[in-house]
Amino acid sequence: MGDLFDKFQPIIDLRAGLLSTGAEDPFSLVMERVISPTQAVCNGRETILLGTYNYMGMTFDPDVIAAGKQALDEFGAGTTGSRVLNGTYAGHKAVEEALKEFYGMDHAMVFSTGYQANLGIISTVAGKGDYIVLDIDSHASIWDGCKLGDAEVVPFKHNDIEAMEKRLKRIPEGAGKLVILEGVYSMLGDIAPLKEMIKVAKDNGAMVLVDEAHSMGFIGPNGRGVAEDQGCLDDVDFVIGTFSKSVGTVGGFCVSNHPKFEILRLVCRPYVFTASLPPSVVATACTSIRKLMHAGNKRAHLWENSRVLHKGLKDKGFQLGTETPQSAIIAVIMPDLERGAAMWEALLKEGLYVNLARPPATPAGMTLLRCSLCAEHTAEQVQTIIGMFERAGTKVGII
Repeated sequence: MGDLFDKFQPIIDLRAGLLSTGAEDPFSLVMERVISPTQAVCNGRETILLGTYNYMGMTFDPDVIAAGKQALDEFGAGTTGSRVLNGTYAGHKAVEEALKEFYGMDHAMVFSTGYQANLGIISTVAGKGDYIVLDIDSHASIWDGCKLGDAEVVPFKHNDIEAMEKRLKRIPEGAGKLVILEGVYSMLGDIAPLKEMIKVAKDNGAMVLVDEAHSMGFIGPNGRGVAEDQGCLDDVDFVIGTFSKSVGTVGGFCVSNHPKFEILRLVCRPYVFTASLPPSVVATACTSIRKLMHAGNKRAHLWENSRVLHKGLKDKGFQLGTETPQSAIIAVIMPDLERGAAMWEALLKEGLYVNLARPPATPAGMTLLRCSLCAEHTAEQVQTIIGMFERAGTKVGII
């Protein structure tokens, strides 16, 4: 009898090889205590956090915490039900109202995770006989949504407008077409040329979904994301986002102006057959979203942090994922997985946590140390981080 785990043997062997040297496991970090959005005790060490996606630092905002505590006291720990049954509380409607106001859109639908938002919306709106044209570097949740819906999937080279247009023109006349893009791509932290791509999609009769998970709250004059920043938000049919990054809690959402959008609440299986978010979670999300509407100073500080860290690491000789800072993500490219893991461990011993990202999640087989900055990082912390990278990089032989 075949062992169903045999297909994982290459990954098992790779992990065993990394750990056989006595190195710390980069995928089993434990946070014993969280001190602030930028500091925690990790594996027994006080550590600066540079890999949490807590872009706007809302996890410890006093108003956000107070709202969660109040909802916990008044509504209990959970709903024990789906949104279409007993799982819609006042807080769920309130957070959807906050999202509609934040984006200036007519409809908002909240899911239990960001992954489920992509899984649900994509698999429901694009099904058998329809076509999805998407960037090859799209997030796993986007690919899984395509697979669940059984649409024909047509990928194109990352951020290549001409390649996208060629694929759209090959789709049979009259077929349903959905173009899926991301505002910020999470591995390298680069942004998409949304304005040009959305125009091409519309010229070819396609609807457009943009995942703004890594830009919502931060990029754009009002924090609505890359589509807002490039002046094309009104041309987007569906915006997908998450609460687990700038909002600082957990959950996912879709906002839209489509007049038939509300029917999705009855036909979207990952929405219908999942328990709704706990009242305390939607209360924290609602409070956070409303505060992010007035967070211009925090956005400006986060941009400054991104510029300083990007320049600092580049000046020290590190190879980065983008030539200029494009988001709150700065990816440091490693020569290979072994030295990437060694660099990750050296940084942790310095007192810095970053994400070690490896294939197949990364593009072009790259190993990356992915840094995600926070609006709560001080200028002093950013300088400290640059020094930590320099010392660790010299020790490991990266620079």
